[in-house]
Amino acid sequence: ASITICFKALCEAGDEFITFAPFFPEYRCFVESVGGKLVVVPPRPADWQIDFAAFERLLTPHTKAVIVNSPNNPSGAIYSEETIRELASILKRKEQAYGHPIFIISDEPYREIAFDGLVVPYIPKYYDDTLVCYSYSKSFSLPGERIGYIAVPDSVADFGAVFGAIAGAARVVTHVNAPSLWQYVVARCVDEPSDISKYVENGKLLYDGLVRAGFTCVKPQGAFYLFPKCLEDDDAAFCERAKKYGLLLVPGADFGAPGYFRAAYCIKTDTIRRSLPLFQQLADEYKK
Repeated sequence: ASITICFKALCEAGDEFITFAPFFPEYRCFVESVGGKLVVVPPRPADWQIDFAAFERLLTPHTKAVIVNSPNNPSGAIYSEETIRELASILKRKEQAYGHPIFIISDEPYREIAFDGLVVPYIPKYYDDTLVCYSYSKSFSLPGERIGYIAVPDSVADFGAVFGAIAGAARVVTHVNAPSLWQYVVARCVDEPSDISKYVENGKLLYDGLVRAGFTCVKPQGAFYLFPKCLEDDDAAFCERAKKYGLLLVPGADFGAPGYFRAAYCIKTDTIRRSLPLFQQLADEYKK
């Protein structure tokens, strides 16, 4: 809801919103539903950071906002501080060149799910015109309970107008009224650290198993997804073949990165253990 509210609040005729592949597929639906155009920067599969040369080519005077999702769904990548600084530097230059604000919409439901001591940069520290969208549904493992917030720093250009537009857009999206029970739960637990040990265990187990089976994959830094390379060029056909082994995977083309697939590990550890021989059988089929 927070993402759709921001799009609804910001979008005017002719506006473009840029995101980076791989990206959450519903961004396209959300942007187009308010009359905007989604512009996708091609992926950088080596590390899933930002291809800045491609990004700069796609910026235009019609760019209203840039969508950032870190830790990322589906790749599990975390944008480094260096990446965020470069992104902020480019956008500051373009704001001056175009004569209007370009917002960053930071989609952060996985903020606390970061591995190996990695820190997720807080983008408003680096770029004034940032809106932060957050949901407790991931950090508190409350799937389906859509309770969260939109942070509108007072550093944002035209703060009063932007804040008012977001408040108005939220009011007309009537499904965002969170039940009082979950408001009490969040208030009680908000300062408690999230226990991500199970995600760490599951991610390592699945990553190691897939690499042993012959898959190529960038080790995830956060969230709870792997985004390996398919064993054939047609990712849809690959995922369809995987169903024969009881493996439900999502084609990378859905996320703007054809040739890859998403596997989620927010499931029971035993399910992952039982899946590994099946991934091996799937890989062996391609060796025949």
